[in-house]
Amino acid sequence: MEHITSELLLRAYGMGVFPMAPDSQSDELEWFCPQERGIIPLETPALPRRLMRTVMAGQYRLCSDEDFDGMMLACAQMTPSRTETWISGRIRQLYGELHRQGHAHSVEVRDRESCALVGGLYGVSLRGAFFGESMVSRVRDASKMALVHLMAALRQGGYSLLDTQYVTPHLASLGCVGVSSATYGRKLAAAMQEEARWPGDVSLEALRPELERLAERPGKGTGG
Repeated sequence: MEHITSELLLRAYGMGVFPMAPDSQSDELEWFCPQERGIIPLETPALPRRLMRTVMAGQYRLCSDEDFDGMMLACAQMTPSRTETWISGRIRQLYGELHRQGHAHSVEVRDRESCALVGGLYGVSLRGAFFGESMVSRVRDASKMALVHLMAALRQGGYSLLDTQYVTPHLASLGCVGVSSATYGRKLAAAMQEEARWPGDVSLEALRPELERLAERPGKGTGG
């Protein structure tokens, strides 16, 4: 097997390539570069009004990197609707290294009383781009709330590209669109010339100005 390091991973992301494992038990990694790439335009997201009301209500505590490894494990957990995962032990090791180097972050949704993890996401941060890897919900809308806080954090930190890899119905409901590989390449090249900063604090209080601006944008009715 090719010896893949965290440094090689970062170079691959900078060229628009990312890895997945064939299954949770495999030590092998496969490289992907979709012809249609999913992105969420940070400058013009259109978010469901009901979701934004939920976000602004602050029922849950949003935080970053309190337990990055635990977030990855939660995303890899099997459920009745998800009987397999590409998040292998090798993936967790590599992205754990990226996290310790400051290049991978989690947005965690936690119960305010028990601090239990109820959802969230993780991804890779490289210059002006953030590459979303996986998300999970254990309560209604948890992953959506995490993604909205991620958008606000990236806007606050000066990022220009939020890469979701693929377009899914779940992501499309949050403004994700598909772009061609050529368009994606131009956006990625521009983002690699930028110097963004991960905010660290992704709480409602810290991100309130950006969250309010997102809430002011025309939404998608009352659903979401």
